Amino acid sequence: MDKKDEFKEFVKNKPELISYVKSGKGSWQDLFEVYDLYGNDTSVWEKYIIDDRQNSLEELSNIVKNININNIQKHISNAQKVIGVIEELTTKKPNVVENIPKSVTPINKFFGD
Repeated sequence: MDKKDEFKEFVKNKPELISYVKSGKGSWQDLFEVYDLYGNDTSVWEKYIIDDRQNSLEELSNIVKNININNIQKHISNAQKVIGVIEELTTKKPNVVENIPKSVTPINKFFGD
C-alpha cells in the first residue's frame, strides 16, 4: 500500500479532518504533507481534531443563542390546543337516542284529535 492509500485509510477513521478541509481551514495537500512527515502520530493530529471540536461547540452555542423562547412557547400552546380538540372529539358523548322520551306521541295525535 502506498502512502496515498494509507492516507485515505487514515482519513476515513478521522472524520474531523474531512470537516477541517470542508470548512476551508486547510487543504488535502496540506494534510497529506503532514501525514507524509509524521504518519498517524496522534499528538500531531490532535491540533486538527481539537480545533474542529471547538468549532462545533461554537456553532452549537450560536444555534442556542438564536432560539426564540417565545416562539417555542407559542408552538407548544398551539399543540396543546390541538390535542385538547382531538381529545374532545374522541371522548364518548352520551348517546342522543337515549335522551328521547320512551313514550312518543303519534304524529296524528299532535293536535289533540
